[in-house]
Amino acid sequence: MEVAEVKNERVSLTGEKTHPMKLNEVSSIQVARTKTNMEEFNRVLGGGVVPGSLVLIGGDPGIGKSTLLLQVSTQLSTIGTVLYVSGEESAQQIKLRAERLGDIDSEFYLYAETNMQSIRTEIEKIKPDFLIIDSIQTIMSPDISSVQGSVSQVREVTNELMQIAKTNNIATFIVGHMTKEGTLAGPRTLEHMVDTVLYFEGERQHTFRILRAVKNRFGSTNEIGIFEMQSQGLVEVLNPSEVFLEERLDGATGSAIVVTMEGTRPILAEVQALVTPTMFGNAKRTTTGLDFNRASLIMAVLEKRAGLLLQNQDAYLKSAGGVKLDEPAIDLAVAVALASSYKDKPTNPQECFIGEIGLTGEIRRVNRIEQRINEAAKLGFTKVYAPKNSLTGIKVPKEITVIGVTTIGEVLQKVFN
Repeated sequence: MEVAEVKNERVSLTGEKTHPMKLNEVSSIQVARTKTNMEEFNRVLGGGVVPGSLVLIGGDPGIGKSTLLLQVSTQLSTIGTVLYVSGEESAQQIKLRAERLGDIDSEFYLYAETNMQSIRTEIEKIKPDFLIIDSIQTIMSPDISSVQGSVSQVREVTNELMQIAKTNNIATFIVGHMTKEGTLAGPRTLEHMVDTVLYFEGERQHTFRILRAVKNRFGSTNEIGIFEMQSQGLVEVLNPSEVFLEERLDGATGSAIVVTMEGTRPILAEVQALVTPTMFGNAKRTTTGLDFNRASLIMAVLEKRAGLLLQNQDAYLKSAGGVKLDEPAIDLAVAVALASSYKDKPTNPQECFIGEIGLTGEIRRVNRIEQRINEAAKLGFTKVYAPKNSLTGIKVPKEITVIGVTTIGEVLQKVFN
């Protein structure tokens, strides 16, 4: 069992004595956000970097967290003073990577240190506008007797950084490690203490990376920014729909296009399915980029409500391009892709599918249907299958036909016959 000695001295969040106030007596302030040159990064934060905010960025090892923050830091150093604290690399190693990513401004300070007391001292000297801690698991407070990276150390260091950020109005970014289960390492309270939690996702076999906001006190959650890892660093993908669809084969079976929403942003993605007869015993089912339980549910509905005999079929499902699809509106595209592979009939490459599937086979309404249809029309699609009860009162572009559907059986009848 871990035993930690913690100082009892605590100050308020701003370092000043406070007292209760009536809500209508609290003065309102307009916070000016600092914008970087990376619009994808600005979007995820809600429009830019908020002074005094505490942002936690998590991701798998080697996914590019340090590269992302190093690029952001080089841009922020042209606006204000940046202090980049690394507990994992030397200053020389960081400079080598920074030179590859772009020009380095004179207001960019590097500090290879793991002692929180020393870091606090340098912050008081330099008075940075932006602070980067890479990573929180490598920093230790001398006030805690436990080992570096322990739960109590991470909690105490984060608490100190929060007080520094709020007291001195320093925008602070913290890199956090991920566990094998895909959650942030350290105490669960870590995510509650910070203002914003970002996940940097992707597969090492793919060059695309997705920055996803799962908590944001200053903007929308579930907003995403998309980047591509290249030799010169991370490059923004401003039109992800075109990128995700550019390698799609016309006339291929087992493929369907969905318009999914990532925060406030519509994105077209391809769902691929491969259905083959089972060779040994129980049928095998695998998914990549899709929720396994949701895929199993859709296959059960297809068998019960649409007459597709899938119980003796192996089924492999994936989202092309490495993007993760996890909203209910993808159900219809998953079902059509499965049916296309099972029947060995291709879908029309100019058609896309939007809708949630219920257990009785009904197609249920989804949100932001008009925005999804407009995105499909913008990319040249001519037909959209969507829930009939979602279409009331919406404006449809003249270049696209919207077909309202109520059941999965009706959809398969219209698509394949």
